[in-house]
Amino acid sequence: MIITGKKFSKPDLSRVINGDTILNTTPSTPAKYRLDHLLVQQHPEYNRSSLQTFIKSGYVTVDDQTITKPNTKLDQAAQITLTVPDAPQLPPRPPVIYEDENVLVLNKPSGLLSIAKGEYCPEPTLEDYGLLVHRLDRDTSGVVILAKNPATQKMLRKQFQDRKAHKAYYAIVVGQPKLSEAMIDLPIARNLKRPTTFQVDQNGKPSQTYYKVLVSNEKYSLLELKPTTGRTHQLRVHLKYLGIPILGDAVYGEGTNKSRDKTKSEKEIDRASDQPHEIPRLFLHAGALEITIPGPNGGERRTFSAPLPPEFNQIIQAK
Repeated sequence: MIITGKKFSKPDLSRVINGDTILNTTPSTPAKYRLDHLLVQQHPEYNRSSLQTFIKSGYVTVDDQTITKPNTKLDQAAQITLTVPDAPQLPPRPPVIYEDENVLVLNKPSGLLSIAKGEYCPEPTLEDYGLLVHRLDRDTSGVVILAKNPATQKMLRKQFQDRKAHKAYYAIVVGQPKLSEAMIDLPIARNLKRPTTFQVDQNGKPSQTYYKVLVSNEKYSLLELKPTTGRTHQLRVHLKYLGIPILGDAVYGEGTNKSRDKTKSEKEIDRASDQPHEIPRLFLHAGALEITIPGPNGGERRTFSAPLPPEFNQIIQAK
């Protein structure tokens, strides 16, 4: 019987085995890994998003050099040091409208976050003062209610979910609506082209906003807004759709809070208010909240209010 062997599939290795050549034992180039991936392994107490924030903020050094790009490729043996700064001291509470053993009602300033962004947030939020019940956009000011215990938080949240908490907002818009008052009944859905924003969409969720013009000048109108639903960015989206965006809305309107060349709208507000600077904020203010809080006989119906910020009057009273 003749037995034939299979052809060796690796001729170079065959020659090494037969002693015809010497195997090259030079080590290969070490593998490279992303800086943020290495940090995830070293610091599992933080999520990747937070670690990327640390890197971009300059809190990470590699071999004693600060690296600010999360996708920097490194050897696994690189000496990586993460130095997280101490949390900033919490500033004084915003103006208190009402407080008892169960609730805290604040007049939130424009610029204060409602909820922390990511696992690590270097700035104060409403959550630092109590248990969150509802949210206001960062740039919206006005009445916000916080709970001091889980039972109260649950009670208050249910009222928002059941539409038993009634809110009134005030906004300065660019231009004047065609009708002095009306109900806007337009469904809203997420804008898939810009997932962090929303738009009027016939396939969206039902959304209703009642508005009334309180006063107007040549350029702007002060509106009272009463939403009966609580969709994200509802007021801003509805007013944009009517062609009267909220003044200072960097996402849905004409104004911006960023430093750059001023738009036509920004130049108009400077002339109207005699203030030689850009639009200072989003001109949306939560003016009143009607809600039942814990009290005798199961609860007490209360209405809390916050006056219009001075800058609203400066704009609307200008000629």
